[in-house]
Amino acid sequence: MKYPKTPDGRYFVAKNRLWRCTDPSLDEAFRQRHVKALMAARRAVKDARQSEDEAALKAARAQVQAAKEALGERGPVWWDDGAEDESGKAPHNSSYADWWASRTP
Repeated sequence: MKYPKTPDGRYFVAKNRLWRCTDPSLDEAFRQRHVKALMAARRAVKDARQSEDEAALKAARAQVQAAKEALGERGPVWWDDGAEDESGKAPHNSSYADWWASRTP
């Protein structure tokens, strides 16, 4: 698996960091709409960087943030058991350390 998911499905691991997954309870049409918005915003970030347009870059990054929040990948966590957000942590330095150590590459 290229990007392993934690057993609870809250995170995937990329570049030795935990990244929050999309909220699985989202309606498919809502999810698709915001994934499309996210991809468009990422293209806008790329274009703004290439043209060295700081105002456009700031606006595009805000669009990325908004789409990621709508998808549950940033902002308030989408689970309700009180567990903290561990996004950005190395899996071996998180509550998933035992799971991470038990995996076979």
